[in-house]
Amino acid sequence: MAWVLFAGFLGFLLSGVPVAVALGAGSLIYVWLDQSVPPLVVLHRMASGVDSFPLLAIPFFVMSGSLMNTAGITERIYSFATALVGWLKGGLGHVNVVGSVIFAGMSGTAVADAGGLGNIEIRAMKDHGYPLPFAVGLTGASATIGPIIPPSLPMVIFGVAANTSVGQLFAAGLIPGLLMAATLMAWVAVVAHRRGFDRDAEFRWSRLLHTGKRAFLPLMTPVLLVGGMTSGAFTPTEAAIAATFYALFLGAVVYRTLTWRGLLRVSMETIETTSVVLLIVAGSSIFGWLVTTTRVTEDVAAMVLNITREPWAVLLIINVFLLIVGCFLETIAAITILVPVLMPLMTQIGVDPVHFGLIMVLNLMIGLLTPPVGMVLYILARVSDLTFEETTKACAPFLIPLFVCLGLVTYWPQMVLWLPTMIYR
Repeated sequence: MAWVLFAGFLGFLLSGVPVAVALGAGSLIYVWLDQSVPPLVVLHRMASGVDSFPLLAIPFFVMSGSLMNTAGITERIYSFATALVGWLKGGLGHVNVVGSVIFAGMSGTAVADAGGLGNIEIRAMKDHGYPLPFAVGLTGASATIGPIIPPSLPMVIFGVAANTSVGQLFAAGLIPGLLMAATLMAWVAVVAHRRGFDRDAEFRWSRLLHTGKRAFLPLMTPVLLVGGMTSGAFTPTEAAIAATFYALFLGAVVYRTLTWRGLLRVSMETIETTSVVLLIVAGSSIFGWLVTTTRVTEDVAAMVLNITREPWAVLLIINVFLLIVGCFLETIAAITILVPVLMPLMTQIGVDPVHFGLIMVLNLMIGLLTPPVGMVLYILARVSDLTFEETTKACAPFLIPLFVCLGLVTYWPQMVLWLPTMIYR
């Protein structure tokens, strides 16, 4: 009967219905045909799936990122990044990456980075004579750093689905996120040398101090979050609440750039995004439970292990599979559907759940830059006035440094696990 479950889900998905509806409807068809599972189990599992304390972090992380964009805080971050690295060759390319790293410590989503800071970055690079495809591609690649550096919305979802410490996942993402930034900056340096890109600003201590002073309070957001979690002052969920109130305080009290209309818009966007995410989590909860009860997870593990039992080869197969999935499934849906299927296999080959969390999230972040479902591609096409096809072509070269980082994250677990081991174990 397992094929009925997957056929129902894929059938509804290909018909164009939302992912959450496809998950729930496919599960209902299975229950209706099986008869051994009471229909009320569907409602019970869906309700219990969203009854999780860590999931409370979702609306607050979404809202904190939106508040940063609406209150004009992203402009202060960009000015500071320009003063910090704008004097390098290909300066605004480096600014693009550094700005994304800073904003990653506030928003936790690639979409917020691409839609907020990305708009400023693309416009500035275009005005300084950079080729628009280069600006768009780099902005898309740097946006993928957002969910790797803590805080991270996909990490919260993975932690809930895999019953893994969200705090350890956050800690594990810091070094890989900085590695991604360094790799992208090296790529920018090579391109700048080959194409003759010049410096975009002179290094001046006075300017650095001035922009640093203007951006000091926003720059304290990552310090507040990471410091609070590592010291045990609050949990990741409480950190999300703290980030939201801090962003609200900056926008409404300190800078006074947040209007009532802006706050209302941010609130409605948060409600909409949170509702979609929780619907997907609810639908995938019953779907994942049925996948487990039908022993699909055991069959998948046995199938892969029949091909090879070498951990490096298994991880290579999983990476290829996740990259393909990322082309067609939204990140949250992919995590909630696939974690119950793949975690038993990872356990059998001895992969740490925290390590696998980084592998999975990074794969799916790369999927945001691949058609046909890459959400970042659609956002960049809108803010740059390029077609979807042109945006996809612009982002393609920047997949190379991201693949290099994926390989390092996959086959260098010590790098991923060193910080959570130092802090939590």
